[in-house]
Amino acid sequence: GYTYVNLDDCWQVSRNASGFIVEDPKSFPSGIPALREFVHSLGLKFGLYSDAGTNTCEGRPGSLGYEVQDATIYSDWKIDDWKYDNCYSTAMDVHERYQRMHDALNDTGHPLFFSMCEWGQEDPATWAMPVGNSWRTTGDINPSWRSITTLLDANDKWHAYAGPGGWNDPDMLEVGNGKLTLAEQRSHFTLWCLIKAPLLLGMDLRAIADET
Repeated sequence: GYTYVNLDDCWQVSRNASGFIVEDPKSFPSGIPALREFVHSLGLKFGLYSDAGTNTCEGRPGSLGYEVQDATIYSDWKIDDWKYDNCYSTAMDVHERYQRMHDALNDTGHPLFFSMCEWGQEDPATWAMPVGNSWRTTGDINPSWRSITTLLDANDKWHAYAGPGGWNDPDMLEVGNGKLTLAEQRSHFTLWCLIKAPLLLGMDLRAIADET
C-alpha cells in the first residue's frame, strides 16, 4: 500500500556554474534521473530532499537563493515528492522562504507533493495549507513511547487545520526502530492513522522483523 520511496539528505554535493544542484557521483554514479526511472519502473513514486536555508541539515547545499534552479531541475527530473527542511535558516521570514519555493515549484507546472519540514516552530498548521501538502507540526521524533505520545499530544490542537490536500505531520513512523514493543508499534501506527498523518516508514526494511 505504500506509494513513495523518498531519498533524504546527502544525495547532493555541490552546485555547478549555473547554480544547478549536482548529485554525489560516488553514491549515485548513474544520476538521480536514472534512479527515479528505476523507482518508477517498480510502480512507485520518487521523492527527494532539500532545505529552505543556505545548507541542508548535514551541510550539503540548501535551496535558499536557488529556488528557481532547484524547482526547474526537480521538474526536469520528474520528482514526485519533495521534503523541504529548515536548517541553516537566515533572518528571512520563514513564511517567505517557503512561499518562494512554493511559487517556483508552481511556475514549472510539474505536480509534486510538497512536504514542508519547518518543525512546527511558527505554527505552520495555521498558514501552510495554501503553500504545501503537509507540514511538520512538531520537532523530531525518536523511537520511544514517551516521544510518540509527546508528539501526539502536541499535534492534537492542530486537527481543525488539516484536510484534503494538506496534512499535519508529527514526523515519521518509528515502527521497527529502537526497543518499542509490538504493542507500542501497533498503537503508534494506529494513532498516526487516526490523526491522518503521512505514513512514512523510517526503519531499515532489510532488517525488519516479521511481526513488524
